[in-house]
Amino acid sequence: MFNNNMILVVIPARGGSKGIPRKNLRLLDNKPLISYSIGVAKASQYVDDVVVTTDDSKIALIAEKFGASVIRRSEGLSGDDILLDPVIHDAMIQKEKLALDEYDIVITLQPTSPLIKTATLDQAIEKFEDFGIDSVISVVDDRHLSWGYDENNQRYFPNYIERLNRDDLPKSYRETGAILATRRSFVKENSRLGSNIDIIEISREESVNIQTYEDWWRAENYLKKKRIAIVVNAYDEIGTAHIDRCLAIASKLVFHEVLFLIDEHYPLGVDIVKGCNYSYRIYEDLGDLFRILKEYNTHIVINDILDTSEEYISSLKQEGYFVVNFEDLGVGSNLADVVFDDLYEHDLAERNVFTGHKYFILEDEFYYQPAKIITNEVKRVLITFGENDPHNFTEKVIEAILATNYDGRIDVVVGLGYDHLEELISRYEPNPLIQIYQNVSNISEFMFKADIIFTSSSKSIYEICSIGIPTVCLCKDSREESHVFVNRNNGFINMGLGEFIEKQELIDIFINLVNDIELRRDMHEKMKAIDLRFGFENMVAVVEEEYRKFEFKKNIDNHVGLQ
Repeated sequence: MFNNNMILVVIPARGGSKGIPRKNLRLLDNKPLISYSIGVAKASQYVDDVVVTTDDSKIALIAEKFGASVIRRSEGLSGDDILLDPVIHDAMIQKEKLALDEYDIVITLQPTSPLIKTATLDQAIEKFEDFGIDSVISVVDDRHLSWGYDENNQRYFPNYIERLNRDDLPKSYRETGAILATRRSFVKENSRLGSNIDIIEISREESVNIQTYEDWWRAENYLKKKRIAIVVNAYDEIGTAHIDRCLAIASKLVFHEVLFLIDEHYPLGVDIVKGCNYSYRIYEDLGDLFRILKEYNTHIVINDILDTSEEYISSLKQEGYFVVNFEDLGVGSNLADVVFDDLYEHDLAERNVFTGHKYFILEDEFYYQPAKIITNEVKRVLITFGENDPHNFTEKVIEAILATNYDGRIDVVVGLGYDHLEELISRYEPNPLIQIYQNVSNISEFMFKADIIFTSSSKSIYEICSIGIPTVCLCKDSREESHVFVNRNNGFINMGLGEFIEKQELIDIFINLVNDIELRRDMHEKMKAIDLRFGFENMVAVVEEEYRKFEFKKNIDNHVGLQ
C-alpha cells in the first residue's frame, strides 16, 4: 500500500507468443522469464497483490510457484490481435471480485522486461504522491538523428532542424512497455491512460523488451554481467607486463563492468590505465582498497600483484568476493578461488591452480602479426630482456655478437627498470649497427622483423612463439629457470641462468644459428605448432566453471543459514 492506496500489479502472459515460442516459460539465466516480473512486484514495499493473467495452464502453474495469483483469461482475450487494455481491465475486475474490494492504482508490468528493478517500480508508484498525476509510464531516452518519409511526395525528410551530436540533441523519449501505472478510474476496456501523464526514465539496461532472440541475448548478457575489480600496479622494477595483461583481459570483458584499482604510490600504472580510458580508482592502503571494493558492489577481484599474503586473500574471501590471482606463488594463493600461472609450474595437487601456455593471453597486436618467414641470411637481431635486466645480459649479448664480426642490424629494446641505459647509449650509439630503444609500445614489430632474438624466460617468449622467431633464452633468476615451456621441443634454446654463461658460449650459439638455416626453420616450425590464440577463452572457461561452484556453495550456505 502507498499513501492508503491499494495497489495491484497485473502481469499479462499469453501462451501463444510467436517471435520466441513459449518465451514466458523459457529459462533466462536458469529462471523462467515470467519469474523475473513476479519477483520484482513481490519485492516492492508498496504492492499489495500480484496477479498473472494467462490462457496457459503451464504458465499458471509456474506463476503460482513463484508466488503470484492467477486469473485465467477467456479465449476471446487470448488472440494475437487483442490489445492489452481489455486484458488488464478483465484481470482487475476478476481480482476485485475475489478480494471484495477495489484497488486504487493498477500497474501493468510486462514479463518481457525482466531487467526492471524493484526500486524503479517503487519510484513509479511514488509519482502518485502528486494527486494531479493520473498515469505513469516507463520511458528511455532515445534521442538520435531520425528521418521520416512523405508518402505523397515520395521523399525522405529529416526529423531534426540541425545536425548535432547525440548528447546535444533534445531529449526524445520512447516507451519501453515495462511499466504502465494508472489510477483505477482510468482502467477501462479500451484505455489505461488518464489525461495527466508523468514518465519515469529508466536505463537502457532496464529498457530491454524481449520480442526477438537478439533481445533475449541482450537480456541474458545483462543478467550475467559482473562487476570486476582489477588490482594491479606498474613501476620501473616490475615494468608494465602485469598491467598490460590486465588491459588485454579488460578489452575482452565487453559484457562486464571493469574497475582498475591502483596503489597511489605507483603513478605509472595510473598513467597507463588513464591513457586507455578505463575506469580506475586510486587507493592509499588496504583499508582504502576494501572500502572501494564495497562501494563498487564487487563480484570478482582479480589480483595481478605477484605473491599475495594469507591475510589479504582471507579478507577478500570473508567479504564474499570471488578471487582470481595471476602468477601468485605466495601463501595467499591457497585461498584464492582460481590462480592462473602461464609462466611457472605449480604443485599439480593444488586444485585451484591452472598453469601453462594455454592460459597465456596474447595482447591484441600479436593477433595480427603474420608468421615469420625464415630466410638464409640473418639480417636483424633483437636483444630484449624485459623491464629490468639486473645482470646486464643486454651488454653481455651485444659484446658476444660483435665478437663474431656480424654485420647486420642489432635492435636493443630495454625496459623502464634498466639501470645501464646511459652507459649503453654512450658505449654503443656510435656503432651504426646498433639501435637502442626504451619501453617501446610496438614490440611485436621488432620481434617480427628479427631473424634471431635473445631474451629472458619471461612472458615475452609466448609472444615470440606466436610469431615463430628462433630465440635464445638466458634466465634472470631461479624463478625464470623454472619456466618449463622454454625448451628445445617448443623451439627455444634455453641456456639456463644467464649469469653463469660465458661469452664464448654465446658466440658459439649465435654462429651456429646464423649458419644453420635448417635449425632455425625447425625452431620456427615447433613454435608455430603451438596455438596461443585462445588463452582468454581457456581462462574464461575455468572461471565460469569455478564461479558456478562458488555461487552454488554460497546459495547452499545462505539456505542453511535461513533455517
